[in-house]
Amino acid sequence: MSATSDMIRKSFKEGDDIRDAGLTTPEGIKRYDDIVYGSDEMWQMLDVYRPKDKEGQRLPVIVSVHGGGWVYGDKERYQFYCMSLAERGFAVVNFTYRLAPEYKFPASLEDTNLVFTWILEHAEEYDFDTEHIFGVGDSAGAHILGLYTAICTNLEYAKNYDFKVPQGFVPTAVALNCGKYEIDFGEASEEQTKKLMEDFLPEKGSRKELELITVTKHVTENYPPVFLMTAVEDFLKEQAPLMVKKLTACEVPFLYRIYGDKKTRLQHVFHCDMRLADAKLCNDEECNFFRSMLQ
Repeated sequence: MSATSDMIRKSFKEGDDIRDAGLTTPEGIKRYDDIVYGSDEMWQMLDVYRPKDKEGQRLPVIVSVHGGGWVYGDKERYQFYCMSLAERGFAVVNFTYRLAPEYKFPASLEDTNLVFTWILEHAEEYDFDTEHIFGVGDSAGAHILGLYTAICTNLEYAKNYDFKVPQGFVPTAVALNCGKYEIDFGEASEEQTKKLMEDFLPEKGSRKELELITVTKHVTENYPPVFLMTAVEDFLKEQAPLMVKKLTACEVPFLYRIYGDKKTRLQHVFHCDMRLADAKLCNDEECNFFRSMLQ
């Protein structure tokens, strides 16, 4: 593991511990924890959260793909954010995927596909509305979700992978939050990304690999509607306009939001901080975007 990945694991954990200190499961949420969705009981685990007052009702689904620079994170770090989405009337699936450098690309995409497949196979058991399955992802999770959605909607791109998505499956819509959509090694500022790619990619970031994992190269007119957001102090905020340009060119419906202002300097993945009013606003708007697809 590179020193960069080690640093990210330690510093991100410290920040997440502070962010989530004292938070508990909301009274109105029913949890189904530690469900194995693959063959690896350590990495391939998920939780399902549902509002108690909708017991027995078939609910639209939100799948959360966590961030963490491809090398950090798990479902425990996203449980409070995901339960807040469930409070808004959704069944939410929160999962852990295999991380780099222990597991190289495309392990995280393979696991994401396993989770969507699991949802379709367990719809009756958890009252999932399989006609309305949404995805949210932030930072590296937005990158992973962005690529997975491209695999679902771009047959030529899908040929690069050994796994197959469920027949005919496409997410109803996705929310891409503070994400990374284009990756290259052309700028000095990309040095950290280069180190992460060395841990993430089998060939440590060959030209072919970088093209393969650049989301904007694989979006087509078949891509589903997108809620795209960033924040005024998001260190990846320059990435969102690149996605805007591609979605516009492909005539994909999208809503683009930049959160924060001169007084409120919102940072990277602020929406995961359940104590922030602006996180509530963002998550309300994303869920409203998803609800608009339910008619």
